[in-house]
This record gives sequence, C-alpha cells and structure tokens, in this order.
Amino acid sequence: MPNRVVVAVMAAVGLLSSTFALAEVTDGSARKTVSNALEAPVLVANNVAMPVTVEPESQISASTHAADGALATAIYYEARSESLAGQLAVAHVVLQRAKSGRFPSSLCGVVTQPGQFSFVRGGRLPAIPGNANQWRTARAIAQIARDGSWANPVQGALFFHATRVSPGWAKERVTRIGGHVFYR
Repeated sequence: MPNRVVVAVMAAVGLLSSTFALAEVTDGSARKTVSNALEAPVLVANNVAMPVTVEPESQISASTHAADGALATAIYYEARSESLAGQLAVAHVVLQRAKSGRFPSSLCGVVTQPGQFSFVRGGRLPAIPGNANQWRTARAIAQIARDGSWANPVQGALFFHATRVSPGWAKERVTRIGGHVFYR
C-alpha cells in the first residue's frame, strides 16, 4: 500500500457511546480538513502516528464553507448515528444528486430542495447543531466525501430512506447500510 495513509476518526455517537473507524486516504487532500474538523489530528502511516499541520480555517473560501456546511448538515441530521460507511453513503447520495442533472447543481440546492430532506424547513437549513463532536465529525466526513478520499459504497444511488419506512419506490435497490436503504 504505497502512498496510502490511514486516517483515524473518532466519532461520538449518541450520548454515551462512541465508534472508531478507519478511513483509507489515497492522497493528502483530506488531511487539512480532517485536521480542522477533528481538532486533534493524527495520521497513521506504516504504523507510525504523525501530527498534521493545517491551514487556518479562515483561509477556506466562503463557497467551500457553504457547500461543506450543507453537506455536513445533511450528514449530521440524516446519519449522525450511523457508521462511517453509512454517513459517507448519505454524503455520496447528495454529491451524486448535484452531478446528476436531475437535481439542483449545487450542494446547497440539493439539500434545500423542497420535499427532499425532512430536517429542512421552509427551504432553510437548521442552525448548527449543539453536539460539537458529532458536528465536527460530520464536517470531516463531508470533506472526505468531497475529496473522493473514500470509495463510494453506493455508486449511482440518488435516493435513500430509513429502514423504518417503506415508501414503495419502483427504483433499483443498490444496498442497505445500517439504518438506510439506497436506490438508483
């Protein structure tokens, strides 16, 4: 595995539990955002932990902040209690919608499109959530997904729903990850 780096992501889930996930990154593109988002960056390569230096968050463009904020908000409200793979799958659906031509072309447009996400009210995203750890994790996952640093587990999926509902869609099922079912 030359030039591969393993990023350790500690994500608080629920009130008292936590999960540990490892993400394989094929280049250094996610290092800066993972570092900013988790505030305690450690990259592990060849079994050696390395601290990471990053650009200040103030140097990130406003458009990137808005896009990452919309994507992170979708991850937070739709999948914060899911595994890393489940959160990345939700992120990839939002990204694929923006590229598909069937939905708005911006991430903000996809997330705030009427009738698509139940946490959106009146076309507006809710306030930044109160759980800082889960919010930082959602921001890191959003950047990893945008960078393409993680294999897409739901290639081609444009739709998903929670397993607790049964919408009766006549769509091709891609897979189930955790509490969501994904469709093309």
